[in-house]
Amino acid sequence: MTIHHSHPFADPPSARDAVRAFRGRLASGVTLWTAMGERRPAGLTVSSVLVAHGTPPRLLALLDPLADLTEALLASGRAAVTILGRDQLRLSEIFAGEAPAPGGAFRQAVFTDTEWGPVPSEASAWAGVRLEGTASVGFSELVTCAIEHVAVTGEAEPLVHYRGRYPRLG
Repeated sequence: MTIHHSHPFADPPSARDAVRAFRGRLASGVTLWTAMGERRPAGLTVSSVLVAHGTPPRLLALLDPLADLTEALLASGRAAVTILGRDQLRLSEIFAGEAPAPGGAFRQAVFTDTEWGPVPSEASAWAGVRLEGTASVGFSELVTCAIEHVAVTGEAEPLVHYRGRYPRLG
């Protein structure tokens, strides 16, 4: 095994996409979206999220149109959105497809079933959302969801994604 100081498959600086570099410099909180598919739950970590306060309040996100989560959300019309804490880094990597998940992603933590989708039992903040609409935006699917339920049960250091890493705040 060879240890690399940088990602071995990363494009050289001269070939990198400037827009991706710009986006990577926006620190973003990491959320876990889950929804019930036809046969099993689906999940995906998402950092392109915006909360719009109003009546009803809404949650907007950019999702991968080919992800199982997107298919499950479109079919069920509902999702659970958990704000991940720093102690849930491994769970984030599993649902992003960047870490192994023997037995499946949902066996890597304890989840509680809700009417919107499974929620990690140790979640300190999550929302149940109902899909209102979608639109193709660039290479993503913009989903607009009405927030139907919010549970805030504690305070956890948020998991933040910045330039492909998870730095500590403060």
